[in-house]
Amino acid sequence: MVRAAGILMPITSLPSPYGIGTLGQTARDFIQFLEKSGQTYWQILPICPTGYGDSPYQSSSTFAGNPYMIDLNDLVLEGLLQRADFENFSWGDEPEKIDYKLQYEQRFVVLKKSVGNVSTNMADSLSAFFQTEAYWLDDYALYMAVKNHFGGTAWSQWPEPVRLRDTNKLEELKTTLAEDILFWKTIQFLFFHQWNKLKAYASQHHIQIIGDLPIYVSEDSADVWAHPEQFQLNEELRPTEISGCPPDGFSEDGQLWGNPLFNWDYMKENEFSWWITRIAHQMKIYDVLRIDHFRGFDEYYSIPYGNKTAVDGTWMPGPGMELFHTIEEKLGKLNIIAEDLGFLTETVLQMLSDSGFPGMKVAQFAFDPNGGSAYLPHNYPKNSVVYTGTHDNDTTRGWYHSTDKATRDFAKEYMHTSRLDEDDLAWDFIRLTMNSNANLCITPMQDLLNLDGRARINTPSTLGENWAWRMEKNQFDAQTVKRLKRMTWLYERLPEKQNKSF
Repeated sequence: MVRAAGILMPITSLPSPYGIGTLGQTARDFIQFLEKSGQTYWQILPICPTGYGDSPYQSSSTFAGNPYMIDLNDLVLEGLLQRADFENFSWGDEPEKIDYKLQYEQRFVVLKKSVGNVSTNMADSLSAFFQTEAYWLDDYALYMAVKNHFGGTAWSQWPEPVRLRDTNKLEELKTTLAEDILFWKTIQFLFFHQWNKLKAYASQHHIQIIGDLPIYVSEDSADVWAHPEQFQLNEELRPTEISGCPPDGFSEDGQLWGNPLFNWDYMKENEFSWWITRIAHQMKIYDVLRIDHFRGFDEYYSIPYGNKTAVDGTWMPGPGMELFHTIEEKLGKLNIIAEDLGFLTETVLQMLSDSGFPGMKVAQFAFDPNGGSAYLPHNYPKNSVVYTGTHDNDTTRGWYHSTDKATRDFAKEYMHTSRLDEDDLAWDFIRLTMNSNANLCITPMQDLLNLDGRARINTPSTLGENWAWRMEKNQFDAQTVKRLKRMTWLYERLPEKQNKSF
């Protein structure tokens, strides 16, 4: 990885007249902004369907795309929808917030109107997609159709023959629900049709996309229902242990994520075939892949199912480098970023070193008044990716208001400034990270706009206001582009193709 820069911006956070960011013109405009400002990378959050709490990290499928991201205008341009099909819908009154309830209630109503046109106008492409993606698409479409059939309940609540995947019962449902199954397959075709066009557009403009892969999958997902043998489930297909992390300075009860844990013994016996398929699918989609919670491959925190907190969990051995050696043997050397934040043991650090993957550094974590933080910029190795903050952090301006005086004073001293100017604080942090040794510098869009905590993407272990922030139209303006390009040039992070004498 050469010295470069990029922006962290969820696709759903792009401006749009339809309540949520999509794969259409605003995404293409954003790519143009990235190119004009001298950026090389666009980092996004997972593009899979959002699940519990509207989180992309709790999805109904690790393979599927989020239908909310399908751009309606582009469907009109391709003759797959009429503008009259959706022009009278209201998508919310707050341009800076996503109303997921409206998306859930209305988006599928609109998309259903396109299915017949897709089957007629794009029959060959549709058929080819169904065949190529059958390895995950068939299970996903059946899962979604059955889920709708049972009123949206989790698969763990379905009648036993369906829950336990009785062959005769599933064949019966495939016949009964054939129309709905076709709908869910077609929706995925539309998503990836638009995604592939956007990815090609990014490549034309010399922008690489960094995707995001959650380590775990949701219990209520097609993945767990279709492949229960890959997870720690009992004979009734109920989880025996679930994921989380132990108590720490941020949470006295720890974090109870609730995902079923992997059956690593079974996966090893089968040469990690499920993981090979999963990673191969991701690398078809992205240029670079960030893997969440890298520590979980060395040791994972196992909490008995049914516990109300994460206090009584146990660290258990994960697959370690054996998994990543197998991935490299099967798929070749891949561009992967390891999310290695938090407390790291010597064995995790060794695994990171052995993998050769760049780890992550976060400037907001740097300013311990006692000193000695590995997140101070002078400690960054070249083979790392630095952020002012991530999707789980407050914005930098929000950090300023929420942190204590001692931390702010240490930051001022380290940055050799008499004061931290709130009106330009985020750009001070951007300069700090741009100037670091880390090969790659990624800046959240909210920090480029110097937004306060109301623009925060996610507060871990909370529900209600997460994943909803949207950038308003014209916020990423020419002045911001010019300023960002100048700083990118100043710290020698411009792409080689651009004029170094900017």
